[in-house]
Amino acid sequence: MAMNENRGLFVLDGITGMLIATALLLSILAGLTVWGLGVQQANSENFYYLENPQDIKMISTDNASHLKHQ
Repeated sequence: MAMNENRGLFVLDGITGMLIATALLLSILAGLTVWGLGVQQANSENFYYLENPQDIKMISTDNASHLKHQ
């Protein structure tokens, strides 16, 4: 019976692999967070307003035309 003696503490299956995976996931999280904040700040002053709100009907496909971008 042959034993697997090709084990080590710093192989990609062990602590090093876990640290690499953790660092990769945290960097992806940080990147997506920064990107999301940038998108939110870029669009924070793009307001919409209703044009002629009294003409909006309860069931109508034309209701979207009353929403205007400033």
